Amino acid sequence: MAEPPTDSGRTAALAARVVAFAAPAALSTTQDVVRRALPALTDQADPGLVAEETLTLLATVTARAAEVGLRQNRPALEAAGPALAELPFLYHDFLLGAEYVAGGAEGDVEPDQSVYARLERKAAFYGAHLPPGRFPGPSVLGEKLPLWMGRVSPPKLPTTPDARLADLGVVEMVAAHARLVLAFAQRAAGG
Repeated sequence: MAEPPTDSGRTAALAARVVAFAAPAALSTTQDVVRRALPALTDQADPGLVAEETLTLLATVTARAAEVGLRQNRPALEAAGPALAELPFLYHDFLLGAEYVAGGAEGDVEPDQSVYARLERKAAFYGAHLPPGRFPGPSVLGEKLPLWMGRVSPPKLPTTPDARLADLGVVEMVAAHARLVLAFAQRAAGG
């Protein structure tokens, strides 16, 4: 007969469940946001930069929503939040692994440490604007997403980041994602 899980085992399972739900949700929402934003940025935009910046933003939003949803279970919160914030780094590792496997596993794929440094700067930027313990609701996102739009926009576009953002419905899309992650985390935590 199996022993019942310990409190730490239940906490680890809760954190893993929330991360398993929220990580693909963040990746999916990132794809949706990038698809919606790229046409507004003209053909001068770098799709790789837009995707990387957007994933870093969505990872931070997702981590914050999960943290608020798990606030009644501090150990789960402390496990899930950092794991979700790490998504851009893990996705980069996934891409490196895919490149390595596609190359026949000959060891010719070297990690570019400057990518990790760049991701760290982006994560710090969004982490400063979306601090831990605060839910990134529509009003917060309405204030902060123009910063994201400015960062992904090529120079000298005829409209402001606010105007480009208003036409895209991205704030609503990201806010819906945050509410979904929050609700899932709350329900998983039994709250």
